[in-house]
Amino acid sequence: MSGRVITVAQQKGGSGKTTLAANLAIALLGRGHSVAVLDTDPQGSLGRWFMTRREAMNGTPDLDFGTASAWGVGYECEKLRDRNDFVIIDTPPKIDSDLRPALRECDLVLVPVATSHVDLWATESVLEMADRVGKPVLMVLNRAASRARLTGEVSELLDQVEAPRAGTVLANRVIFAEVLGEGTGVTEKARSGPAAREVQALLDEIGAMLDSLN
Repeated sequence: MSGRVITVAQQKGGSGKTTLAANLAIALLGRGHSVAVLDTDPQGSLGRWFMTRREAMNGTPDLDFGTASAWGVGYECEKLRDRNDFVIIDTPPKIDSDLRPALRECDLVLVPVATSHVDLWATESVLEMADRVGKPVLMVLNRAASRARLTGEVSELLDQVEAPRAGTVLANRVIFAEVLGEGTGVTEKARSGPAAREVQALLDEIGAMLDSLN
């Protein structure tokens, strides 16, 4: 059976796409799944994270990895999903024809929304493109400051968008930036910490949504 594919997409940069992709991959590994990450962003941040992890593990990483430009996404994704339980695709911060292959290949589009009105507005084009290719979406409020008034405002507006949103909110925590530079994930670095609990809770929601699509 082919693996499940999750594409992380958002038009606006700074939404935390790569951080989210990396941490989901590590959390899935921790649950005993085989996992691949596919970097389609020319900036290559997910690839840098993977190479950092590979070096720390003396060249024998526990993740599969691929990279592709738009035209090669389908081919690379097919290879990765044939030998892994999950494939996580990181995408460029733009919405155009380059994103469409990563959406077509996936089982679920994960849309991180940082806590600003501009980030919220940026979701519209992602949702429209996902709808055109007939893919389910789950929005995630990300990099949230728990006591900030703006977080509450954006959260309320997100509830009004006609697309499912995760009940889990990922807070703006330093550890998320730390693990990206270390080639690790929050569920490895601080398994009982609040960041790890948030990622695990989000993963439970993602799993439930994927199961409902069967």
